[in-house]
Amino acid sequence: MKKPLADRVRPTDIDEIAGQKDLLGEGKVLRLIIESGQTPNLIFYGPSGVGKTTVARLIANKAGKKLCYLNATTASTSDIKEIISEIGTIDAQNGILLYLDEIQYFNKKQQQILLSFIENGDITLVASTTENPFFYVYNAILSRSTVFEFKPLTPQDIVPVIKRASKIVSEEENTDFSVDDEIALKIARASSGDVRKALNILELGIMLLKSTKETKLSDEILEQILAGNSVRYDREGDEHYDIVSAYQKSMRGSDPDAALHYLARLLAAGDLPSACRRLMVCACEDVGLAYPQIIPIVKSAVDIANAVGLPEARIPLADAVILVATAPKSNSGESAIDKALADVESGNFGSIPRQLQNKHFDGEESSVRGQNYLYPHDFKNHYVKQQYLPDILKNKTYYKYGDNKTERAFKEYWEKIKKE
Repeated sequence: MKKPLADRVRPTDIDEIAGQKDLLGEGKVLRLIIESGQTPNLIFYGPSGVGKTTVARLIANKAGKKLCYLNATTASTSDIKEIISEIGTIDAQNGILLYLDEIQYFNKKQQQILLSFIENGDITLVASTTENPFFYVYNAILSRSTVFEFKPLTPQDIVPVIKRASKIVSEEENTDFSVDDEIALKIARASSGDVRKALNILELGIMLLKSTKETKLSDEILEQILAGNSVRYDREGDEHYDIVSAYQKSMRGSDPDAALHYLARLLAAGDLPSACRRLMVCACEDVGLAYPQIIPIVKSAVDIANAVGLPEARIPLADAVILVATAPKSNSGESAIDKALADVESGNFGSIPRQLQNKHFDGEESSVRGQNYLYPHDFKNHYVKQQYLPDILKNKTYYKYGDNKTERAFKEYWEKIKKE
């Protein structure tokens, strides 16, 4: 059985890799690392299908190390220990290069298990992530690694890959199969910057072409393939902003059907990041304190969606979108922080009250001695009245309780406590 086309045409030379000239062009640091054969620990950060795995393989081949692959979304601690057990064996006599995909899904303990072997050089780590590693990767590993950011690919980056792949297929099949420049560009645009997706489209086109007597991929065949992704959607254009705006406004407006419609349009276009980001924003901004438990629930749904990827991601996202759309609404938190920011940004703030400062030495000339902080837990109901805002803002009110069950209950509770 043949391997997928994306694997058959995977570059074996740096110059065949699509895009990433800032990293892999002549004289660039990552290229020099690969050519040297002396590999440090590396973290590759960027979207899917832009060459991270291919570069890791080139590094392993050049370094003469055994390449081991783990996907952090499914790998367990026992998988790590199995790789560690190969250290010093004949197969790994030059060392092990571990390519760890989606490292952000490894918990701290799993990352710590790797740490000592990374430090002594038994394992060289090349990790990839679609998330900012400075937020998701354990600091001890970050400090021992060099981070390289892989940029999204343009259609012009992907067209040469499609042309090279079509030539390889023609040689494999001993045919005159070809793809003209216009069709190649259409495939590249439809792939949303993902080389793997572009090659999958091309491979399906080749399969359909075999059922005909033609040797040239046509517009008609390509339209059939792209019919399942018929949403015309430019992530940088006005339509993108219209769809995500309608998506959030439908959730805010408590219309689950409209919200699901716009979610479907985002997912059909493969725009998982926008679907997740706006969903989390809406949970905080538009539901907020009316149902504060919704925030970790939605975050968990987004984490699951990113872990499983499309098409399965549609399920947790649909659950979360319906929950946000049908939940009670309150923007009291957003209103409160915006008012506070307006004061700070306009310079309307003063010195922090003495009782809230960190304890400082009181000089001999000081007229007020001691911090005089009242510890609320020493008082009935864990509350005592004292000034927290600076003097010039001491009577300022930023937060107003929303008109919903949760915030009304909090309001009644504190009104009762503060009257006693």
